Amino acid sequence: MTMTSQAAGGPGVVDEAVALGTAATLFRGLGDPARLAILRHLTLGEHRVVELTEHLGLAQSTVSAHLACLRGCGLVTSRPEGRASMYSLAHPELLDLLAAAEKVLALTGAAVALCPTYDPEATA
Repeated sequence: MTMTSQAAGGPGVVDEAVALGTAATLFRGLGDPARLAILRHLTLGEHRVVELTEHLGLAQSTVSAHLACLRGCGLVTSRPEGRASMYSLAHPELLDLLAAAEKVLALTGAAVALCPTYDPEATA
């Protein structure tokens, strides 16, 4: 994430605000456990919706909706194969992001899960 660090009110402030907003949107997109599970499974290779549905134990409509979100964000791609679509990660760099997140979670332990200022119900 490239952001400028200009003095408050300087020429780069709008660009920094846009970049931070875009980054926050990316993390909100990754903030759903089902979407993370789909992405994690796609790290193994291409999959059809039916395969993701079976592996994750989610309804087909739920998996399809999450895939549409991830595709809209440019995180996954699809290609037709017969009557189905094959889904895969759009960018291998996503593997690095997921690995970095796992490392941070391992370093912080339960602190993230027990964060007193985060209320998942308030953001739903």
